[in-house]
Amino acid sequence: MEYSKLVAVTGLPGLFELINSKNDGAIIRSLEDGSTRFASSRIHQFSHLESIEVYTIRENVNLVEIFKAMDAAGGSLPDTKDNAKLKAYFDSAYPDLDFDRVYASDLKKDGEMV
Repeated sequence: MEYSKLVAVTGLPGLFELINSKNDGAIIRSLEDGSTRFASSRIHQFSHLESIEVYTIRENVNLVEIFKAMDAAGGSLPDTKDNAKLKAYFDSAYPDLDFDRVYASDLKKDGEMV
């Protein structure tokens, strides 16, 4: 997966692939259902996944590094309704996460993005 093309868009749930950018917005494709649409920059803000950082016990890391660690760890993601199993999965995939500042709701979002 090419993480440099993935964006989060304010006001829209899920992640999107950036197809093309324009002066007044961008053409995006949903990773959930594959639908393509135009998102106006007057209404939405775009955040590349490579620019989002995650708290760790050392220095913050890009979210992409967490995804790469999840890919390397393999296995299947636990049910997002079970916070203990979700925390245990991320603790094994990326043990340096700062669980005092990274909440279960954040882990659920990361799990849904993959």
